[in-house]
Amino acid sequence: MATKTKFKTVKSVAKRFKATRRGKVKRNRAYARHLKACKSPKQRRRLRRTATVDRNQVRTILRALGAR
Repeated sequence: MATKTKFKTVKSVAKRFKATRRGKVKRNRAYARHLKACKSPKQRRRLRRTATVDRNQVRTILRALGAR
């Protein structure tokens, strides 16, 4: 009897994304690491919040996370 293969998690994806219970994927925003002095406080606050991944990419990322 053949067993199904197990899918490995892509670790680089696991460090960058987190799946929610409703099937969405959260990510951190870009441009938040350095050069903050030239950004407005409003922009810096907005960069602290997480964003959701575009729905066209969700399936690919969930597969890389091992969620089948």
